[in-house]
Amino acid sequence: DFAAGRVAARLTNERLPENAAYAKYFNGGAAFGHIGWDWGVMLRIGARGIMEDARRRRETTDDPKAREFYLGVEILLEALIAWVARHEEALREAAKDADPERAAELIEMADICQRVPAGGAETFREAVQSFLFQYLAVMFENPHGGNGPGRMDYYLWPFLQADLDADRITLDEARDWIIELFIKLHERLGPRDGWVEAIVVGGRNPDGSSSVTPLSHLIVEAILELEQTHPSVYVRLHEDAPETFWDLSARYLIEGGNRAQIYGDDNVIDALHKDGVVIEDARNWCAGGCMEVSPQACNGDLLFTFAHNVVRTMELILNGGRLLLGGDQAIEHDKCLADYGTFDELWADFEAELERELRILMKRLDIYLECSAEYRPSFLLSSMTHDCLERGRNINDGGARYQDYGGSGVGIPNVGDSLYALKKAVFDEKAFTAQEVLNALRDDFEGHDRMRAYLWNLPKFGSGDAEAIEMTDRVMRTFCRIIKSHRNPFGGHTRPIILGFVWVVSYGLQTGATPDGRRARRPLAQSLSPQSGAALQGLTVALGDATKLSLEEVGGGGSMMWDLDPRWATPEVVKGLLRTFIQQGGHIFQGNIVSPDLLEEAQKNPDEYRDLMVRVGGYSALFHSLSAETQTEIIERYRFAQ
Repeated sequence: DFAAGRVAARLTNERLPENAAYAKYFNGGAAFGHIGWDWGVMLRIGARGIMEDARRRRETTDDPKAREFYLGVEILLEALIAWVARHEEALREAAKDADPERAAELIEMADICQRVPAGGAETFREAVQSFLFQYLAVMFENPHGGNGPGRMDYYLWPFLQADLDADRITLDEARDWIIELFIKLHERLGPRDGWVEAIVVGGRNPDGSSSVTPLSHLIVEAILELEQTHPSVYVRLHEDAPETFWDLSARYLIEGGNRAQIYGDDNVIDALHKDGVVIEDARNWCAGGCMEVSPQACNGDLLFTFAHNVVRTMELILNGGRLLLGGDQAIEHDKCLADYGTFDELWADFEAELERELRILMKRLDIYLECSAEYRPSFLLSSMTHDCLERGRNINDGGARYQDYGGSGVGIPNVGDSLYALKKAVFDEKAFTAQEVLNALRDDFEGHDRMRAYLWNLPKFGSGDAEAIEMTDRVMRTFCRIIKSHRNPFGGHTRPIILGFVWVVSYGLQTGATPDGRRARRPLAQSLSPQSGAALQGLTVALGDATKLSLEEVGGGGSMMWDLDPRWATPEVVKGLLRTFIQQGGHIFQGNIVSPDLLEEAQKNPDEYRDLMVRVGGYSALFHSLSAETQTEIIERYRFAQ
């Protein structure tokens, strides 16, 4: 009776009966998490400082709901202090039986536990220890995927800089502490590669100045030394970042074991600002998990709640509301492709159905928000989220500065290519009738080889064709417009976050043949990258197409996957590619630099390649741990050679 997800599911069934069909054929529920919080306040004033602030507010407010919230914050912070005290006690007890050298180390550790996180940190080592304690505590309270440290270099650098200035530490010693911290984080997450807790380094300060520091470099260098999939370390790269940071970013892509993800920092800031985030908060963004962008410590935690299969929406419009695979009548729709006289009529019905489906989804999220506020008060997390203490409310009850949702549309390039193909082949050139194409889709192109070849060889998004780019952009803009137009009870909207993740495989398996020539059950395009087989003019043209999309509409980040041929991926080439991508407006650059031959060998002989890591799409994983379908999708991705 007190589980937010279960109560929300029950209320959704009662209040929103139309959700049942949507959930059956698309998705149900809502994902929690995917945010960062301002743990810098814990480093500065400690748990006692935050607790005193909450107590003072509780004693001076007349708002009973706020008093309850402040009391909850106090209880959680008292629990944090008591939990750390148990560590201190255990360390002092262990020191009694240790040899003198080890006893001194244990006592030193106990002394640090006595000081932080109860009080503010004074040294870099104390700051790292304070971070780890509060971080684990928040994750115990909110054990959701995508909750992450965020801007680690931003929060820790002042402590390291003070230690360096006072000759209390060297950069090599600081690297040791970061490496040890990363090993501790990996110990929790090693068996769960899809569980992403992201660290974001570089970027800008809230005043617009560059926040790239020696610690930014050190963190990337530390993860390069470690052959582990966690934590995820992402780079915020802007044009005036030090050249050494550009070099390091290119090296990370090449040598980082397919773990790197690089953001065009100023492009992301501009998109967030256009999406309603004040510029100072937009500059202070983080990625909570796979890649989803939000202003750190400013948002409720329904930030990445869904992924919608846009290809399935199109399929239902083309096939009279029925699935091509299985034949279920998923929606009431009395037309099929053969019933449309013009492309504009077809587009209008696709757009209307997409809006109908997403409206159901948004209404469901409002119910999950309500239940999260009531049953997931998240007192500790809220105490480090901006405006919660000032407003006397938790992160999902109107306390957080921005009460926005977030979610993705999957398969947007496939829909763009398919609608472009229909417009050309059926409505403009009349190469085939609509009924002929529909029959071919229902047959998965068996016996329709000539038609499939024609459709597959039409220009596609990624080939440099202006009309193909515009069609994919039209689909993307429509998805963004629909989800951004909804307003939840606190005035928040839904922020588009376009990523593919593992859904490109699972949603592809659900989906029949598509008018672009794709066969049934084949993987969908990765995020906003051209689908495999589309980029016939090479990397430069494909990248240009992708960055011509209206990325300023994608406030949560528009991801792209660029797998590169390792024979060509030299530091000079990759650095130039990154600079071009960012200058042209790109948001998120990721991809594998590994040969398909090696991956095929690893698929056949997994025991011999148990340490091979690959970029799946939003996260990295050990190749042998992935499903056969996901392995094959990674192998068959197009490798850009130049």
